[in-house]
Amino acid sequence: MAVKLFDSELKVMDALWRRGDMTAKQLSDILKDETGWNMNTTYTVIKKCVAKGAIERMEPNFRCRALITKEDAQDAETDELIGKLYDGCADKLFAALLDRRKLSGVEIARLKALVAELDEVGK
Repeated sequence: MAVKLFDSELKVMDALWRRGDMTAKQLSDILKDETGWNMNTTYTVIKKCVAKGAIERMEPNFRCRALITKEDAQDAETDELIGKLYDGCADKLFAALLDRRKLSGVEIARLKALVAELDEVGK
């Protein structure tokens, strides 16, 4: 399910992904501490997430449940980034990331293993 989430919506979703189902009031309290948002701001963002199908609103007490996983959101954001900035070519994104950061031996080994796994799947 590809849902475009804005930064504010991702903050709400992140709280749900980290802590599980909770009431809108509980979300508001968490986001007040983490971002300084007031209750109205949090409720407005929750309602936008509900309208997009990212959150399910349940009664009683306006309980919120994430309907998409963090991995789904990451996949959608990655696909959009690759499409917008890298002409739809994942290898261009990968090359750009490697050009900008020194990788540890462990990170390099993990990347090699991922590439080898992808290579095996493609055969």
